[in-house]
Amino acid sequence: MTKEYKTIRDVSGPLIFVEKTEPVGYSELVNVTLDDGSVKRGQVLDTAKDMVVVQMFEGTGGLNRGSGVRFTGETIKLPVSSDMLGRILSGSGEPLDGGPRIVPEDRWDITGAAINPYSRNPPAEFIQTGISTIDGMNTLVRGQKLPIFSGSGLPHNEIALQIARQAKVLGAAEEFSVVFAAMGITSEESQHFMYDFERTGALERAVVFMNLADDPAVERLITPRLALTAAEYLAYEHDMHVLVILTDITNYCEALRQMGAAREEVPGRRGYPGYMYTDLATNYERAGVIKGRKGSVTQFSILSMPGDDITHPIPDLSGYITEGQIVISRELHMKGIFPPVNVLPSLSRLMNSGIGPGRTRDDHKAVSYQLYAAYAEGKDLRGLVAIVGKEALSERDRKLLEFADLFEDRFVRQGMEEDRSIETTLDLGWELLASLPETQLTRIDNKFIEKYHPSHRGKKPAEAPPSESTGEAEAEATAE
Repeated sequence: MTKEYKTIRDVSGPLIFVEKTEPVGYSELVNVTLDDGSVKRGQVLDTAKDMVVVQMFEGTGGLNRGSGVRFTGETIKLPVSSDMLGRILSGSGEPLDGGPRIVPEDRWDITGAAINPYSRNPPAEFIQTGISTIDGMNTLVRGQKLPIFSGSGLPHNEIALQIARQAKVLGAAEEFSVVFAAMGITSEESQHFMYDFERTGALERAVVFMNLADDPAVERLITPRLALTAAEYLAYEHDMHVLVILTDITNYCEALRQMGAAREEVPGRRGYPGYMYTDLATNYERAGVIKGRKGSVTQFSILSMPGDDITHPIPDLSGYITEGQIVISRELHMKGIFPPVNVLPSLSRLMNSGIGPGRTRDDHKAVSYQLYAAYAEGKDLRGLVAIVGKEALSERDRKLLEFADLFEDRFVRQGMEEDRSIETTLDLGWELLASLPETQLTRIDNKFIEKYHPSHRGKKPAEAPPSESTGEAEAEATAE
């Protein structure tokens, strides 16, 4: 039986301060007994010689200085099992779908373990999301961490759901699953998520964790760790390829700031704690492929940039840790284009490792570069047209201006239920490039133009005329 302390000195927000305890460990679980006999759970947030700071998961309502505090000697562990697939759980791992508690095959510490860089395999396998702007131009690679930078009011949740429904590993029949964690969402959003997962059947291969806006902020800090622990279990114990979708990282960081203020820490940039970079890295760096293991963990982290400011600390720090970003455009959203992905500031640093022959198609890189270059130039010309008018443009510039509109309307725009294969995406890219003269396709090798360009497709390459030396050799052979 663990010792009970009744030495609470102070209660501040979600924190309690306990005096005169024996040595306790960081992140240790705590049970606090109220006067009515009910028990609330907490976690050691800070420990010193004379004082222990405990953050409460269920809030501090009803606590007083006479409440009993017991330190369990254990850290938070997630009961893990393959039966998690198809379940909807709360942000603390409790069932929300009316089903029974998960019967654990094991219990895993949610803090996880840092992956030794030497034991990592470089990501090199393509994951198809069914969204052209991602698959074609900012390709997701197995084991990558690729965030989506969005903004308030933009359809990042719909994009997250579409990726969760459509994501798949091509090639051999390999087990693939999705772990979806929502942090700080409203009840309306949670209902929408649950309905969509059940309607489309995506829930069968998914584990869903939901932390609602009215749940304790402290719980928001453990939700992504629970999700990543579940993903690691499925990947490394059941050899699955797991895609983890975390939304919204901004709500997670706001909870970090709230906890820092309650602890009276010296704030860093814009009031966020100075250790936010390290804290985010402990979550992001749990993605990867480990040598000798068949499974993998890939991350899509969605964050809404306050004020659409990409230099805000949250996207800024995330960009340093992750391998690129997908940027959602308010301008495209206002045009009614879905998904409103702006490919120009978007980037996948591992794209070249996961595309090409044997993975996607041999022309993938060239088509992507040419689409990017033509769209960037066409978009720049829109500013020029506003000054001098369309009539002042050369024929070449008019073609590029029209290409930018075509690109947004046909390549970027697609239905919420539209699942495009990588072949469909690349063929669509070629159809758009066919609107430009072949002389402007300077970033594509002629062999790809002859093989895939709509005006050449199906034609045999022209045979070269025989040289004089070849003709003489044939004459000699005939004479002999």
